[in-house]
Amino acid sequence: QFLSAQQDSLPQILSSSFKSSTKAKICMTETQQFNTFNPFDDSDDLGTGTGNNSELTGKTAHYIHLRIQQRNGKKSLTTCSGLPTELDFKKLLKAFKTTFNCNGCLIQDEEVGQVIQLSGDNRKNIAEFLIKEGIAKKNSIKIHGF
Repeated sequence: QFLSAQQDSLPQILSSSFKSSTKAKICMTETQQFNTFNPFDDSDDLGTGTGNNSELTGKTAHYIHLRIQQRNGKKSLTTCSGLPTELDFKKLLKAFKTTFNCNGCLIQDEEVGQVIQLSGDNRKNIAEFLIKEGIAKKNSIKIHGF
């Protein structure tokens, strides 16, 4: 008896749930725009343009980018770009080469300016060196790559 009573009320339950689900579907058809975060976007993450590194670079936030480029096999290059222009790049390169026991050179790029290129994966070493020497703060260094 209980089963037959449920079966009789089943169409009513289905019709009422169908009505509410169609209303829900009608409301759900509107698209919502969510704020997306792109981890590879180099735009100003701080929002206002006044960063914590403003005493080194002036008015806007400025990042130092440490990237790795794979060569052949296990060989790789580390590039350091975005350093303040008032630094002496030759002295900095010599300090990197003696500290990290690697080879390196200076490259002039049209878009970024002076780029320091070192052999091997020295991204973390460079970041620690720049923080220890007071050239940059931890939040102004971006490490790219795997």
